[in-house]
Amino acid sequence: MLKKRISVSKKRQITIPIEFFNRLGIEKEVECYLQNNALVIRPVRDNSGEFDEQILADLISQGFSGQELLEKFKEMRRQVRPAVENLLEEARLAAAGKTQFSTYEDVFGTEGK
Repeated sequence: MLKKRISVSKKRQITIPIEFFNRLGIEKEVECYLQNNALVIRPVRDNSGEFDEQILADLISQGFSGQELLEKFKEMRRQVRPAVENLLEEARLAAAGKTQFSTYEDVFGTEGK
């Protein structure tokens, strides 16, 4: 395990050690969150292309083409990240017992019934 003690400036800033920076492949951004009373910093990866093929296939099947296809594609692509973040938040709340949830059986039923 790589471990290093680093100082925090008066402005609450830290410098990521070069070994960590290089090993993680950090580029322009990191995300920061609290987990189990610890501060976690990890690189932001551009995963925005994960649903591109599905989005394009759906829009083409709806008859879009040319500039209109491009504009609709951009609009749909901007909606992917917020939708995934909402799903993750719903899952966190369900796991914490703070919201209602459906089980597999609730959604699909049980076999043979």
